[in-house]
Amino acid sequence: MDAPDFESLAGKIRAWACELGFQQTGITGVELPEDERHLLDWLVKQRHGEMHYMQRHGTRRSRPAELLPGTLRVISVRMDYGQDDVRGASALLNLKDRAYISRYALGRDYHKLMRKRLQQLAARIQNEIGPFGYRAFTDSAPVLEKALARNAGLGWIGKHSVLINKHAGSWFFLGELFTDLPLPVDQPAENHCGSCHACMDVCPTQAIVAPYEVDARRCISYLAIEYKGSIPVELRKPMGNRVFGCDDCQLVCPWNKFAQPTQEKDFQPRHGLDDAQLVDLLNWSEEEFLLRTEGSALRRAGYECWLRNLAVALGNAPSSPTIIAALKARAEHPSALVREHVGWALTQHESRV
Repeated sequence: MDAPDFESLAGKIRAWACELGFQQTGITGVELPEDERHLLDWLVKQRHGEMHYMQRHGTRRSRPAELLPGTLRVISVRMDYGQDDVRGASALLNLKDRAYISRYALGRDYHKLMRKRLQQLAARIQNEIGPFGYRAFTDSAPVLEKALARNAGLGWIGKHSVLINKHAGSWFFLGELFTDLPLPVDQPAENHCGSCHACMDVCPTQAIVAPYEVDARRCISYLAIEYKGSIPVELRKPMGNRVFGCDDCQLVCPWNKFAQPTQEKDFQPRHGLDDAQLVDLLNWSEEEFLLRTEGSALRRAGYECWLRNLAVALGNAPSSPTIIAALKARAEHPSALVREHVGWALTQHESRV
């Protein structure tokens, strides 16, 4: 087989990726020296909380060729997941008896969907040029995906640490195809945050401690999903009704006026989770939780922390006989973690009497 025309191949890759449902594709090299320094400084400051795997991975996260030897280029893709209900999402935060679930987690888990599409993209490349070295990633390995996506021209990293695209906002997932093909690279995206600091101002727990620096230990997304312990008492009230993740910084970002609703049916809300009553969710048995979160990112929290988060949200909700009865029904739960947070919630309601 003749040597590939890599310029032509790059164009075909973009076209194939579009056919597979990705909204944008870019190509970059593997050098990330500044981002590595930022990561190591963040780790030294212990801002990763109890995500100990961040340290264990060492420089594999910032050096793609250490993670997959032979990697020369990274094909970076994005896929929209946003819904056409940004105003509704913002309003939901003020309905304290309802559960706010991060918009990315309302439908099916994106990991398998995107990884399958990336595998299909690799298969098309292989059909075109023959066998080549590659590996697909969708938040499934130590990868600095936002830095790679920025260098591939997909957007810039905002002050809230989320990738922003000038024409598509930030409601999208990222995926990567590490490859040994010497493809031509794209120009990195320029930063357009300017003097805006809306995301920093709106953060309920002041987790954005400086521009482009998030302290995970204060971040609601970390506390509600990754963290498995007792939520610090001083951060419970700021959590409001957020039971899985937090979108506040994206909801206020002015660039999201350009975001387009997803066309992926699998990303549409399931089980009414975009407008669910907190009490109804607290009443789920573990079997119901497993059934209704099958194929969902919500599984990552686990049932125990799901109840913990709901207890905090109900402690922040307006008092009512229904809410107090639901909490009391969980007061003797086998989990000490759940009992502690239910006890705190009941104390909140007692203090209002």
